[in-house]
Amino acid sequence: MSNQMIGLISLFTTVVCYWGNKHLYRRYPHPILMPLIATPLVLVGLALLNHVSYPQYIAQTHWLGWLLGPTTVAFALPLHEHRQLLAKHWMSIATGVLVANCVSICTSIWFAQALGLSDMLQRGLAVRSVTTPFAIEAERALGGSTDLVALFVLLTGISGMLLGETVLRLLPRVRSKLAAGAVFGGAAHGSGVAKARQFGEVQAVVAALVMMIAGALNVVLAPYVRQIFF
Repeated sequence: MSNQMIGLISLFTTVVCYWGNKHLYRRYPHPILMPLIATPLVLVGLALLNHVSYPQYIAQTHWLGWLLGPTTVAFALPLHEHRQLLAKHWMSIATGVLVANCVSICTSIWFAQALGLSDMLQRGLAVRSVTTPFAIEAERALGGSTDLVALFVLLTGISGMLLGETVLRLLPRVRSKLAAGAVFGGAAHGSGVAKARQFGEVQAVVAALVMMIAGALNVVLAPYVRQIFF
């Protein structure tokens, strides 16, 4: 079978698995059945079973990643509807995003260095807390692997979805809808926005805004992070 045919079959399988996974998760909303978790596991299993290499798989499915760009831009629609709320709290949101970005980048690199991880892993972990389109652009400025950072972004998003609600429960003083949304958007990007939507519209809007500001800020800061740490 040619590589092109394998790629087309991989594309079809990916779409079908994701579509089926979404319907399954709606009926049985268990964390392990979330599309971000179950679909990649099924695809990896099928690839291993059929001896499909990563280059063969990505050849015809890479454009699915391009769809992340328009999807991220679409988050601007609810932001426009709640523009008055955002204008009222813009200073708190902007300050929180700036502090969170600096803490995320610095602690990720410092912990990676303390654990003796390679330079490539350090570069990938530096921008793990922003959504994929922004993370890939920032990683190019850092000189790291875009495939590696995409994996770290995915793992960070899944962790945020699974642990975010528990963390908020352990922080009794965090009762503000704005704060809860900012936590999810700043720590778990797109996955965090999806989780924040389960709590309410305000949380989802703030999470989306924080996600986009944090992503743009990471792209701007990436050259300076490279000069300071690498």
